[in-house]
Amino acid sequence: MAQQIPAIELAPGVSLPTIGFGTWQITGQSSYESTRTALDVGYRHIDTATMYGNEEQIGRALRDSGLERSEVFITTKLPPSHAGRERQTIEASLSALGVDYVDLWLIHWPPSHSQSLPTWISLLEQRDAGRIRAAGVSNYDTALVDELIRETGETPVVNQVAWSPAQHEPKFLDEMRQRRVVVEGYSSLKNTPLDDPRLVAIASAHGVTVPQVVLRWQLHHDIVIIPKSTREARLRENLAVLDFELTAEEIATIDAL
Repeated sequence: MAQQIPAIELAPGVSLPTIGFGTWQITGQSSYESTRTALDVGYRHIDTATMYGNEEQIGRALRDSGLERSEVFITTKLPPSHAGRERQTIEASLSALGVDYVDLWLIHWPPSHSQSLPTWISLLEQRDAGRIRAAGVSNYDTALVDELIRETGETPVVNQVAWSPAQHEPKFLDEMRQRRVVVEGYSSLKNTPLDDPRLVAIASAHGVTVPQVVLRWQLHHDIVIIPKSTREARLRENLAVLDFELTAEEIATIDAL
């Protein structure tokens, strides 16, 4: 299954699998076990953050999986409260994960305006130093992204934001595409009424679950998905969204939600 997951090139030699394993609110032994399971069933993209407090367990799961470091794309994130301590923060993440680099480092939330640009410049410095392979942001609007581009000439390769049918913003997606920023969507299932009769009807037509419909809908919009679960059956189910396609009419119905 890992070989079948499409990937998006963020930079030369840096390819982001479009389905990842999200680890928010998964801590302790559960984060180790669920990450091991995710890797075993085919995930090759793990999303974590300093704020999640599970980097050490994820690193241990990666080592115990038997996979080469280069086979797994790792994302972690800088808390805005750590602005000004970028190098110390990434070094702590690398130590906890037990790796020499992460594939993608994001600014988790925009820091105060006076710190925004210096923080972004520091991320670029960590990239140039080889501690990260690509730099991006999370929870940024278009104006904030534009400021970083305008002041440095460097575009965040990813913007990770909350996304669901109720939060669908075609204008924002277009703006990110125009700037060649990949959108990652989180909390898509948490923020979706999974009993909506329109979603239920679409799921029934394809013989799949409503969560699968929502995740597949995101992929149709070129949004990278990072659903989380601690259950093997659900982890496999989330990967299986590649096994069917929604029609244009069904996509439009979900857009209208």
